[in-house]
Amino acid sequence: MAEYRKTPEAVAALTPEQFRVTQRSGTEAPGSGELLDNEEPGIYVDIVSGEPLFASSDKFESGCGWPSFTKPIEPAHVNELRDVSHGMIRTEVRSTGADSHLGHVFNDGPRERGGLRYCINSASLRFIHRDDMEAEGYGAYIDQVEDIK
Repeated sequence: MAEYRKTPEAVAALTPEQFRVTQRSGTEAPGSGELLDNEEPGIYVDIVSGEPLFASSDKFESGCGWPSFTKPIEPAHVNELRDVSHGMIRTEVRSTGADSHLGHVFNDGPRERGGLRYCINSASLRFIHRDDMEAEGYGAYIDQVEDIK
């Protein structure tokens, strides 16, 4: 199994927005994320460590302004922490290997798919198309990605 961790090189390669979101627990403006409308088959990995986080087959349009998923591809790769900032009680979602801030999880997702909505910043993710997954070392997850239409 690959080791997913934060390295100084990976952090140095982040754009200012990626750094603000992942390292400073920032939030990108709603509707601004480059992966919001992505409907291609593949997986979403941590921008810092490459840790597999979400599959395109679990992505749905929630209307919230951020990419939304019903569940993580590997629950062990996602930590959920109580967040009481901004006068709210929420559940923050962070990657396990790199400890990147990803977003928050809410219980208003599609009921028929478990009821959760992982509301995730595009800036914390890198998308790997299904066609490239094997070459990039994510072949074990291809069965969790829908076939290309």
